[in-house]
Amino acid sequence: MINVGKKRNKDIKFVQGDALNLPFEDNSFDVTTISFGLRNTSNINLALKDALRVTKVGGRIVIAEFSHPSNFLFRKIYLNYLMKALPIISRKISKNPEAYVYLAESIRAWPNQEGLASKMRDAGWKSVAWQDLTFGIVAVHIGYKA
Repeated sequence: MINVGKKRNKDIKFVQGDALNLPFEDNSFDVTTISFGLRNTSNINLALKDALRVTKVGGRIVIAEFSHPSNFLFRKIYLNYLMKALPIISRKISKNPEAYVYLAESIRAWPNQEGLASKMRDAGWKSVAWQDLTFGIVAVHIGYKA
């Protein structure tokens, strides 16, 4: 994926690193972002703390990640789809159906919107808020470094 990015954007420096130990100096960035990757780190709390470390005072983090629909009925339907229908569909159309089983299980185990906001606050982020997208299937969280 990085190679594709390098070909498309020759003026941008791409760096591959560990989210738990980012290869950047303290206070390097105005904005730190992660999309659909925080859920896959081995330690969410360390990743949030290291993102805070590399973000400048007054800067922010923006996290887009799968979440949990707030409507009870829609959440039941969605989780039923994730845990039952998605694995069946993936076995028929994917060369790697186990990846979809992992996806479903990792989404189900992921904290809800307030749960992630709490983890962000525990890591030191301030004024944490979120916006639900697609009825809460995805949420965008924002926090600020004081």
